[in-house]
Amino acid sequence: MDRTIEKKSWIRRKIGYLTIGLVLAILIIYQLAFSDRSTKLNVKDENITIETVQQDLFQDYIASIGNVEPIQTIYLDATEGGRVEEIYLREGTMLKQGDLILKLSNDNLLLEISNNETEVARAVNDLKQMRVNLENQRINNKNQLVDLYYDLLKLHRLYNYDLELSKNNHVSKEQLTLSKENFQRNKEHYDLLLEKSVQDSIFMKTRVISSEESVESMQRNLQIIRGRLGKLMIKSPVNGELATLRPEIGEVINYGNRIGTINILDSYKLRVEIDEYFISRITRKLIGNCELNGKDYKASISKIYPEVKGGKFAVDMVFEDTIPQGIRIGQTLRIKLELGESKNGILLPRGGFYQSTGGTWIFVVDPTGKFATRRNIKIGRQNPKYYEVLDGLKVGEKVITSGYETFGTVEKLILKSN
Repeated sequence: MDRTIEKKSWIRRKIGYLTIGLVLAILIIYQLAFSDRSTKLNVKDENITIETVQQDLFQDYIASIGNVEPIQTIYLDATEGGRVEEIYLREGTMLKQGDLILKLSNDNLLLEISNNETEVARAVNDLKQMRVNLENQRINNKNQLVDLYYDLLKLHRLYNYDLELSKNNHVSKEQLTLSKENFQRNKEHYDLLLEKSVQDSIFMKTRVISSEESVESMQRNLQIIRGRLGKLMIKSPVNGELATLRPEIGEVINYGNRIGTINILDSYKLRVEIDEYFISRITRKLIGNCELNGKDYKASISKIYPEVKGGKFAVDMVFEDTIPQGIRIGQTLRIKLELGESKNGILLPRGGFYQSTGGTWIFVVDPTGKFATRRNIKIGRQNPKYYEVLDGLKVGEKVITSGYETFGTVEKLILKSN
């Protein structure tokens, strides 16, 4: 028997649609909230280096290469120009102080010396003539003073006679006046000549002293110029090895030109280049160990050069106790330079990742070994083998230490095995 089928109401259909929509919305929200949206890159295991973070004693040192140099180099510069006439010694010769190395000639210097000798001789002759003139003038003035003095005595005596006679009117007033005037005139002449004689003597003595000083100065200059002849003979100023000698016979050397160098071989030093990263930690007297023929030798920093070239700066180191036997200039030595005390810490093996990240982050491998993700870290000190990890990594974790140049800005690496 047939049964009537009732139609669903529109309310029931609407509830069904809403339920389906709500489920879809929840699925979309879950996908957005919990799905991995980080950028990824597939990487083969063979193309990367994976190291394990460990805890061990961190040794605070740096390893460098030092070049052996003489403890001091003396430069031979031309202090007088000239033409090379003779070369007596060559490079590699062991020198003693005063050994003649080469000889120069300078005709212009010889001519200058001759001209100065002529000038000095002329000045000496002029000084002699001036002294003769002074003596003649002194004698002439003295003779005139003597004549005037005796004339003055005679006139004074006549005046006194006339004065006595005038008291008895035996001499006229005119005669007395004339005697007095003659006496006074002669006295004034005498006083003037005496004053002139004194002034002339002072003036001539001053001229003589000035001329004497001028002659002495010219003679000193002549001695200096003659001394320049000695500078044409290039001699060794110290004991050492003649390292370089540039001129050749017949070559003209100008004043100030570098002729050669002498190495002082009493001791040696090491010229060491260090990465500028350590420039704030390098100080004078810092000790380093040098290895040569299986033996260690201590050396300390004696000089720091502040100029940075190519990311490196240089220091000089000198041996503390013993100088290695058989050491040679130009030889290289490995140096272990201690920067501080060693202590336990979390260590990360060095790798190319540092050049890309600056040590601020690294890719950490998941325990499953299937992928690696970026993680921020903090690195402290470093030595040739390890970085000291201050934060961000735990002992036993594995990290990718090889270079990151090909990874770009990805945040996750998918590790693929062959």
